[in-house]
Amino acid sequence: MAPNPFSRIVVAFDGSPDSIKAVKTACSMAKEYGADLKVIHVYSAPLFTYATPAPTPQVDARLLEESARQAASKVLEEAKRLTKESGMEARSELLEAGSVVQAIVEYAANEKCDLIVVGTRGMTGFRKLILGSVSSGIVSHAHCPVLVVR
Repeated sequence: MAPNPFSRIVVAFDGSPDSIKAVKTACSMAKEYGADLKVIHVYSAPLFTYATPAPTPQVDARLLEESARQAASKVLEEAKRLTKESGMEARSELLEAGSVVQAIVEYAANEKCDLIVVGTRGMTGFRKLILGSVSSGIVSHAHCPVLVVR
């Protein structure tokens, strides 16, 4: 009998249709291989620039950051719901980072994951690309196998 190739699987979720398929595929694979499953969602805090000579109203950055975190938490809750529907218990984590690709690749390396599962295209809207920029970046930089789900 061949050794189990996957004992720790991480799936990146952004709420897009392809990432929903990625979660379902990751759940199926985790069941098949008896692997631990981790679901992550990466978000970026809002950036602020002020380049106007006229007085501008001050924005409380903490409120915008909290709003972004709450929205990201809702996305991650959807992923957790999908894993439960698939009959899987998965650890979930919300990551704040400037680079989605770097965050996913580093998370997978730090957690010693054997496989990264990601959807083909996310929420970026670049529908002309054959492979989304995030999935392409993960494939290029990951330390382990990457399954891109379409």
